[in-house]
Amino acid sequence: MPAIPPTSMLGPGMRAATEFTMTASDTIAYDPGAPGGILTIRNPTGGAISPVITGSAANTAIAVPGWGTGAAASLSLGAIPAGAARVIPLDSIREYLAGTVTITGGTGLVVTWLRYQ
Repeated sequence: MPAIPPTSMLGPGMRAATEFTMTASDTIAYDPGAPGGILTIRNPTGGAISPVITGSAANTAIAVPGWGTGAAASLSLGAIPAGAARVIPLDSIREYLAGTVTITGGTGLVVTWLRYQ
């Protein structure tokens, strides 16, 4: 499982973004004690892709503003159509990001993790 690399947003000025092409299973090193930043997801493929985020130590049932109530062990990000992009403030889904965080089902998606630490 490759790790999604962050792009540091600390300091002034422009910087190069680190893009990462996802495989079938990738990890992200989310730190609940620090600002999580923003995950951008772009779908350059020819079809819709529906990735799922799973935290190995997430609680079983929670309410997340903007996402609803459900099992915190995994969160379906829904179908991302071909050519579309999505932006996720990671702190808004922090309940799902406990323990080892894995994103599955995202083969071919291009992600950028903008991290404020």
